[in-house]
Amino acid sequence: MLKIKDNIYWTGHIDWDLRSFHGYSTPSGSTYNAYLLLDDEPLLIDTVKHYGYDDLVAGIRAVIEPSRIKYIVSNHAEMDHSGSLPALLELCPKARVICSPKGAEGLKRHFKRELPLSTVNSGDTLATGKNKFKFFLTPMVHWPDSMVTYLENERVLFSSDAFGQHYASSLRFAEEAGPDIVFKEAAKYYANIILPYGQLVNAVLDALAALDVEMICPAHGLIFRREEDIAKIVSLYRRWANHETGRRSVIINDTMWHSTEKMARRIYQIMRAQDIETSLINLQTTHISDAVTEIMLSRLVIMGSPMLNNHVLPTIGGLLTYIKGLKPRNRKGMTFGSYGWAQAGFKELEDGLAESGIELVSPGHYFQYIPDELELENLNDMAEAVKMVMDT
Repeated sequence: MLKIKDNIYWTGHIDWDLRSFHGYSTPSGSTYNAYLLLDDEPLLIDTVKHYGYDDLVAGIRAVIEPSRIKYIVSNHAEMDHSGSLPALLELCPKARVICSPKGAEGLKRHFKRELPLSTVNSGDTLATGKNKFKFFLTPMVHWPDSMVTYLENERVLFSSDAFGQHYASSLRFAEEAGPDIVFKEAAKYYANIILPYGQLVNAVLDALAALDVEMICPAHGLIFRREEDIAKIVSLYRRWANHETGRRSVIINDTMWHSTEKMARRIYQIMRAQDIETSLINLQTTHISDAVTEIMLSRLVIMGSPMLNNHVLPTIGGLLTYIKGLKPRNRKGMTFGSYGWAQAGFKELEDGLAESGIELVSPGHYFQYIPDELELENLNDMAEAVKMVMDT
């Protein structure tokens, strides 16, 4: 339990051991944030994953008896936020669960039992005494049921999964951890969870623009309370929602006998010769969720693989499948690789990038077996196409 503002307490669970979240690597763990608001009718925003229930209840009991809670707001029905709801309701016999209409459907499907549900729509309000809450539906940011809750009198936005980060820490505020950590983790979170829904994110940002927000309390990670940090995370979300990128590239590859790796390193030299900020990623040592973060930040995606049984390597194939679902936009692409006796499998690489929404801007560069110095020099042909991409 931690007091974060007058009569507002964090009562969540720190998940130090979480290392994977639906295929997204979480080496820093995560938090499941729940917020208790004291008033004539106490209200709790969200619960936690089922195994964090004891921490949730202990945090509540450090402030009030759970039986006093009159409302539990379920901003999102996903189990990392609602998993403790049925057990908690046993301790809160008078509580009603406030959720969106789609949230009601989801909670019923998850728990297969009658729940004391009350649904709200955008613009609906709830007074609990001196506190007045206003609800906004945010469908597909990132589930159909998602919504956010705004505490008008305290100017606090409880933003559900928006503006979140998977980051376990005993610290609760963004400025305590520092911008290098917070905004990096926020970028990875957006890239792997929110990226497909840019148009909807923009609509939500437009709807929330009129709100006077002094604090953003997300469902995962650290809380934003400094004006400059709030402005920055909102600005970044607008940039990411519009699929905007800087003069930046990412080179992603895997290799069998280091031939594709040699090509990747030469291409990296070409990028740096043009003073282009570039990340060089080998999927043998980098998780695909980190590669996707680099794709979100980069204007040019250059991907290479050797051939294995007339297909790209499984790591590259897995990444291609992953980014098809995430649907990056406004990116250009190039391909490269090495092969033994047939080039047919490179069509899989080219088609995979195109199907994900990445436009190929030059023919692929494919060399048989081990590229020699002359072939590596031929990669300089990419420079003109790179210049065109970066100058547009």
